[in-house]
Amino acid sequence: MTKILLTGGAGYIGSHTYLALIQSGFEVVILDNFSNSKSDVPRRLQDISGKMVYCFNGDVLDRTDLDNVFAAHKIDGVVHFAAKKAVSESVVKPLDYMHNNIGGLLNLLAAMDAADVRNIVFSSSATVYGDTDVQPIPEDHPRTYTSPYAFTKIAGEQILEQLPNTWVVGILRYFNPAGAHKSAMIGEDSEDIPNNLLPYIAKVAVGELAELVVFGDDYDTPDGTGVRDYIHVEDLADGHVLSLKSLLETGESHTVNLGTGEGSSVLDVVAAYSEACGKDLAHTIAPRRDGDVAVLTGLPEQAKARLGFEAKRSLGDMCKSSWAWVSGQRRNKR
Repeated sequence: MTKILLTGGAGYIGSHTYLALIQSGFEVVILDNFSNSKSDVPRRLQDISGKMVYCFNGDVLDRTDLDNVFAAHKIDGVVHFAAKKAVSESVVKPLDYMHNNIGGLLNLLAAMDAADVRNIVFSSSATVYGDTDVQPIPEDHPRTYTSPYAFTKIAGEQILEQLPNTWVVGILRYFNPAGAHKSAMIGEDSEDIPNNLLPYIAKVAVGELAELVVFGDDYDTPDGTGVRDYIHVEDLADGHVLSLKSLLETGESHTVNLGTGEGSSVLDVVAAYSEACGKDLAHTIAPRRDGDVAVLTGLPEQAKARLGFEAKRSLGDMCKSSWAWVSGQRRNKR
């Protein structure tokens, strides 16, 4: 059976991808330092899947941790999530982001090379397109950055592009993951004030925050708030499985967008979440954040043509699954 190393596999997207890989017949080994994930996630994954979860508590910045995993398991490919991910935080801590995201990738690639493993799916980002009027954005659009986070993703892509043709690489540029697993047992779990919109709205919906802060209502969009291409996290997980299968079956690299091709504004998401939780959610307007752009949607045709990928779940599905997750978590804490 094909065995995959999943770095950052206890995180939000990583945990959902773990379940999608298991469901597709892969064996999976998780490496996570739990800096941005909960220690009980492996147990939850085991409860959902009904299978033993192999999880190493380790860091991609620690070569010994990586070498130990490759020595203990015959790995056939890697899906790499382990990275810092908040645009606004990266503006404040650019060196941390470059050290972790670029240094971690280089360390991982060196360990893979030593173990003779040269298939990798890389978690990139639509932020590599910068602030552009071209919407939806095709994959051949020039790359540029408006934040240190985006810079690290471009650098990661460029590093992978320099590898010899003995490597097979899937670069996945995705937009705004949202929602939770259908079991309502895993989802996006933020202890502090979240950087992403849906978990922020979720904290308002359960009463942990009084109101949503909307950063900017003067963008050139229909209602003045930022427009994003939201994609259900389970669709995103399926996209990673399809990318991995393509690498292993065809031996050909690819770079594709994973999104719906449609945009929703902040206020659209507020309305959809209000419907999901059955109550109006308060919000207030604040100035724009550094690094944010007005509109970000992706052209998804290449993912469909190359991988057979197509997003199946709606914004309403994202909000309903998120509400099921956070409301269940709140009940369990009582």
